[in-house]
Amino acid sequence: MNLHEILQRIKFWRDADRIGPDMLATHWRLYFKSTMKALCKEKFQRFGEGADFRPGAYAECCSKIEIGDNVVIRPCTFLFADPAPGGGGIVIEDDVLIGPGVHFYTNNHAFSDVTMPIILQGYPPPTSEDSIVVKSGAWIGAGAIILPGVTIGKNAVVGAGSIVTRDVLEFTVVAGNPAKVLKRIGID
Repeated sequence: MNLHEILQRIKFWRDADRIGPDMLATHWRLYFKSTMKALCKEKFQRFGEGADFRPGAYAECCSKIEIGDNVVIRPCTFLFADPAPGGGGIVIEDDVLIGPGVHFYTNNHAFSDVTMPIILQGYPPPTSEDSIVVKSGAWIGAGAIILPGVTIGKNAVVGAGSIVTRDVLEFTVVAGNPAKVLKRIGID
């Protein structure tokens, strides 16, 4: 390790389109309300009033992520927007509850060539259809995984540990792997 390597790493931490514990030059800013807000307003496409991005959470490709008013991104949560041009983003509307350790993924690995290891196949062509949208008032339980192209409806509930592979209608409770409808809220 030399001085040039250290300076390059610090520049990367400062300039990268991401936030997380692996970004030491900026991660400390999440521990203080004023510096957290300034960092998030600088990095994210939108960072709403009353929003909070807690230490220990990750966001990749922040410039394609919108976080609404009163949304808290808790530790171990991972927001992964597709960095490729035309790739999917993430929109989390106002008043959404997100438990710790929730993962959002807007792309996936290519795996169609049986003669090549998956790690060498790259990614399928990006599309904005891979975007994730979480509508206002929804609640996503701890440890849930939200996959590309999913919309979670207004005031919907995703059970802890669920893997959401398709849209969730508004006022609906889903849970499981893959997530299945358990009930409609307000409908007996």
